Amino acid sequence: MSSRSPKTFGRRALLLSAAVGAFFLGAQRARAEDVAVPVSLQAELIAKVAAYDKNLAGRAGDRVRILVLQKPESADSVRVASQMQKALSQTLDIAGLPLETLVLAFSTVDDLVSSIRTKHASIVYITPGFDGDIAAIAKNLSGASVLTVSAVASYVPKRAVLGFDLVSGKPKLVVNLTQARLQSVAFKPDVLKLMKVYE
Repeated sequence: MSSRSPKTFGRRALLLSAAVGAFFLGAQRARAEDVAVPVSLQAELIAKVAAYDKNLAGRAGDRVRILVLQKPESADSVRVASQMQKALSQTLDIAGLPLETLVLAFSTVDDLVSSIRTKHASIVYITPGFDGDIAAIAKNLSGASVLTVSAVASYVPKRAVLGFDLVSGKPKLVVNLTQARLQSVAFKPDVLKLMKVYE
């Protein structure tokens, strides 16, 4: 007969329950930042959809500059940034303007805003790893003229302008229309019809 007391079993059950809860919480957070649409396809969609922004030419000037934002401490962020840089290297132009891609290591929101201004960025691509930063980024970019594009769809309700999701196994563009207006992004109505819209 086992000499284990009911208290011992109770403590172990409690520890097991806590471990299982932590596992599922971690899994939910991981799923929230999953990249549902392949990065190579995202690059193609960025090039096509950005051309439907009526304010792109005005903000771009002589070329479209895309800042690929990464967190050096996040392996997923660095990996996706590298994939996006490589994918965009296959794109020569957006809306008839030459394309330049720059990878930016994120430090602070203020530094990001300054980099967007000094590098004359038209588009900022946000890799995974920014769940805790996306609201602050959006707040500080309100009033700027820049298109923020998220690798993960869950950032769009948190005020990234554009993102990518899978719906019934097919890629779907999602847009935060309120934030788009705040960042002077004006998609033409015919492309908005193809998007899932958050107000």
